Amino acid sequence: MNEAPNTRLNPFRTAPNLLTFLRICLAPFLVAAILDEHYALGFGLFVIAGLTDALDGTLARLLKQRTMLGQYLDPVADKLLLSTLFLALTHKGLIPARVTVLVFGRDVGILVVAAILYAAVGRREFSPSLLGKANTLAQVAAVAAVLLQQLTKTYWVGIFCIGALDATMLLTAASGLHYAWLAARRANAPVANNHNTR
Repeated sequence: MNEAPNTRLNPFRTAPNLLTFLRICLAPFLVAAILDEHYALGFGLFVIAGLTDALDGTLARLLKQRTMLGQYLDPVADKLLLSTLFLALTHKGLIPARVTVLVFGRDVGILVVAAILYAAVGRREFSPSLLGKANTLAQVAAVAAVLLQQLTKTYWVGIFCIGALDATMLLTAASGLHYAWLAARRANAPVANNHNTR
């Protein structure tokens, strides 16, 4: 009975989910700032978006406001923000097209595999792997480094930018292959217990 208050929470009004919605709302302003070459503004907005990403999970745990909506919305917000930024930065010639194609190819592949698994065996839980989290971190670092490089031509920023983009390509490929391997295992494992799922 102690969980009754949490089950009645309006998922659209919890602090963590409001922060996630804010991150989604920041995406068009970030893209507009980049397209208009207001890189200082873009970098500032990206830092704010990163803070909301760090805070929403922390608040969800501290306030015990974890919701199913939040579990689905948080990775969607991250992908929406990063994907649009990679597109905008590639359009401006600041990120090589091959990096963005690789990033999008992995994400589309994961969506297709997830849809197939759901249709075949009813699997809906796709917890991010350690490689997947590392890949997201590399993408965040790459976007931050590219934006920062437009504000300063310091040598270490250029080196960091190259390293972050290389790490993004490496981890995108590695996490995509790892996810495919996990998906293949999951496709077989639940079949025998499929009737026991809710």
